[in-house]
Amino acid sequence: MQKITTCLFLFFSFTVFSQEPEVQTEPKQEPIYHRDITKNEVSIGALNLVAFGALDVAYERIITPNTSWAVEAFILALNRDNEDIAEAYRKNFSLTGKFKYFFSERTAWGFYVNGLTMISTGENDKSFYNFDGIYQSVTENFTDLAVGFGLGGKFVAKQGFLLDLNAGIGRNLFNSESPTIIGQFGVNLGYRF
Repeated sequence: MQKITTCLFLFFSFTVFSQEPEVQTEPKQEPIYHRDITKNEVSIGALNLVAFGALDVAYERIITPNTSWAVEAFILALNRDNEDIAEAYRKNFSLTGKFKYFFSERTAWGFYVNGLTMISTGENDKSFYNFDGIYQSVTENFTDLAVGFGLGGKFVAKQGFLLDLNAGIGRNLFNSESPTIIGQFGVNLGYRF
């Protein structure tokens, strides 16, 4: 009997003392990354710079986690006489404003759509036969305003470095010498600060 009582006493002692006290812990907080708290971005169009010698720089300001506005300046700086560049870009200078809407839960990250307005200047080559039947080519200068839309994807690293892949299309509105349709294609590399 004494052995049974001793065994029961030891069993209950182990069960009572072996229970760990419940500790209230705070919920684990997600780390705050640089990309999620800053609101300014600068970037350069790497594709335009390398392939066409065009300087394409942008500044973007984040308004809400899902919206931002951007201003882009484009200058056709190098190799102006190259025919490949003349076909790709008829503009010499443009200033573009964009309003972007992002579909991700992260701040200004992932797939987006944008509306754009562009003021551009450049040269448009026209070829025609004159009244004497002689084939002529004339270069006309233009300045015009275009409106359009675009699509893109932006990916921002924890430290703030970013990659923005985008494409857009628009229509010039006022000048008959300007190209009717404008296009934008970009691979931008930048930094969010």
